Amino acid sequence: MARDLRGFIEILESKGQLRRISALVDPELEIAEISNRLLQAGGPGLLFENVKGSPFAVAVNLMGTVERICWSMNMEAPEELETLGSKLAMLQQPKPPKKIKQAVDFGKVLFDVLKAKPGRDFFPSCQQIVIEGEDVDLNQVPMIRPYVGDAGKIITLGLVITKDVETGTPNVGVYRLQLQSKNTMTVHWLSVRGGARHLRKAAEAGKKLEIAIALGVDPMIIMAAATPIPVDLSEWLFAGLYGGSGVKLAKCKTVDLEVPADSEFVLEGTITPGEMLPDGPFGDHMGYYGGVEDSPLVRFHCMTHRKDPIYLTTFSGRPPKEEAMMAIALNRIYTPILRQQVSEIVDFFLPMEALSYKAAIISIDKAYPGQARRAALAFWSALPQFTYTKFVIVVDKDINIRDPRQVVWAISSKVDPSRDVFILPDTPFDTLDFASEKIGLGGRMGIDATTKIPPETDHEWGKPLESDGDVADMVDRRWQEYGLGDIDLVEVDANLFGYDLK
Repeated sequence: MARDLRGFIEILESKGQLRRISALVDPELEIAEISNRLLQAGGPGLLFENVKGSPFAVAVNLMGTVERICWSMNMEAPEELETLGSKLAMLQQPKPPKKIKQAVDFGKVLFDVLKAKPGRDFFPSCQQIVIEGEDVDLNQVPMIRPYVGDAGKIITLGLVITKDVETGTPNVGVYRLQLQSKNTMTVHWLSVRGGARHLRKAAEAGKKLEIAIALGVDPMIIMAAATPIPVDLSEWLFAGLYGGSGVKLAKCKTVDLEVPADSEFVLEGTITPGEMLPDGPFGDHMGYYGGVEDSPLVRFHCMTHRKDPIYLTTFSGRPPKEEAMMAIALNRIYTPILRQQVSEIVDFFLPMEALSYKAAIISIDKAYPGQARRAALAFWSALPQFTYTKFVIVVDKDINIRDPRQVVWAISSKVDPSRDVFILPDTPFDTLDFASEKIGLGGRMGIDATTKIPPETDHEWGKPLESDGDVADMVDRRWQEYGLGDIDLVEVDANLFGYDLK
């Protein structure tokens, strides 16, 4: 199991999923252009070893496929992520065990929690080099500028660490930061995020908010920090559950915060409440440039790093991007938790092309009239991250929700728009969504694409077409005899059916 960024890079290289680039490249636009082409093609991770303006290497596209995200979490297949989700579901709302097996399973999860407790590293590799005061120069960090319309260079995959000034409870999030000067950056976070709450409490107490940015950490920790599941666990314990053992932490040099001991870089600083600067515009996950917003200013007074550190980065934009791959993996983790919240849900899927959260497809084991509508409404309220889902499509359990052709068939054959489409107007909405009539306020649509039962319909539903079982078995037995054994019936070329998939 990779426990730091370098270990993960070694795994990718051993599996033929990493390319080292020795040619000189520019972090201004060029790195993103190269990386984006490989992201579109599902290509390998990249390690740029010769970066203009910096002595340090840049890693990008390490998590550019779901397969590689699974590897980062010591898994081989996306389905294994649901096992992890089951553990989290049990911890979120534990039920009294009714059987011995349930008691044993819960005991195993509690044991996993004990194993996941973070440890302390008193001689951390992240502090091999220490730079303080006026010597701090963030221009030495090879931050990229992905798009020509971006306001400046950015940090994207940094762990932003703060803590509650009253309780001391830490928050670890993944937020974008924009370079403003050699020792300042603005941090862009939504008002509901933990860092923003900590800043408000610091302001109420008349204090500065201490902040640390950990760059180049184990991708598994990034996944844990990006998981907004309402479980009463610290992100460090969460990461330990992901990885099967505790995260090694180190105390910062100048602020009272802890960071992963094997981070490649650590930036330490403070935010003075009320001190803001314009942040943006930047290319965002919607596929457009976002607006300009006044954001908190971070003043950095210390930078530590490993010897010959590697800077890990990524960028947003229309999928496929690394963030979309992370979302697909999180989709699998959420599934058992969602089933626990809404028992009739069999499976759900957030298509990457729908920006990983704008549209959800849900399958249910339908048992009574109106159940599809109930499931859609329950989905919107099940977890906070589904608040901004615009479209919920509900289908029967026999529909493969990850096959768009089956979903389109279900919508086309089972939906009467006048009966089966319902709209919720004027609901809280994503401020980055330019389609909404009002910023921060928009509508949601539910589509019931299930088979209708009385009194949802007053006429008999057609009987599905099915093969004769005996004939189908006979054809299976004689398939080779027909001379058709060389035809692959599994790998279907969608282009043969009118699609244009190049």
